[in-house]
Amino acid sequence: MRVVSIGHIADSYALIKLSPLSGSLPEGIQPGQFAQIEIPDSKSTFLRRPISICMADYDADQIWLLVRNAGQGTSHMVNSSVGDIYNVLLPLGHGFSLPSKQGDSVLLVGGGVGVAPLLYFGKVLFEQGYKPVFALGARSAKDLLLLDEFKKYGPVHVSTEDGSAGEKGLITCNSVFASEISDIACCGPTPMMKAVAGIAASRGINCEVSLENMMACGLGACLCCVEDTADGNVCVCKNGPVFNINQLKWQI
Repeated sequence: MRVVSIGHIADSYALIKLSPLSGSLPEGIQPGQFAQIEIPDSKSTFLRRPISICMADYDADQIWLLVRNAGQGTSHMVNSSVGDIYNVLLPLGHGFSLPSKQGDSVLLVGGGVGVAPLLYFGKVLFEQGYKPVFALGARSAKDLLLLDEFKKYGPVHVSTEDGSAGEKGLITCNSVFASEISDIACCGPTPMMKAVAGIAASRGINCEVSLENMMACGLGACLCCVEDTADGNVCVCKNGPVFNINQLKWQI
């Protein structure tokens, strides 16, 4: 795939848009699925990097990847240029489930770069007659990502730890959790997801979370990302990364 656009949207973050060199995007990309990116011309980065699919834009024949500079592989990606070529495996894993009833209010909760898969999910929900509501958390205002894009599909509620935007505190303390919610979808740091899962469980709300276990192959072969679940040990890359909280052995 070729880099057709790259935008540096915050410190250490880039939004990279890729298009196939030939053909078109594979049909049926689900929100919550991911791509495995090979880092070209690297003598030290041997494994592909798993990156959530932030958007599948079939009109423009593009996928969007929201990438945080967290190491050698992602640093290469964040510093890409238009025209660069990447070898990409996609779509991988299983994504988020649609709620049972159209018109339901679905809360999409994200923290940090974990907001990435929620943008595409919000778009799909909106287009299929649901009511997505976003709850996005960050350390400070400068760390909030793609707010204008999220606002295209539903109301956006924000929390920052330093109070520089939205409500002050953790996103799990945001007042939006007091509203009527039929389903929750969540991606972000594990402590945040466990807290959201606890809220959902206490209120009997259906909740799915996207795990971020360390992945190497993305295909269920290397057993690097195994998670102990109610169904036994499963590979997050193949059986997830999205799981219903009832499948997980979390103490919530």
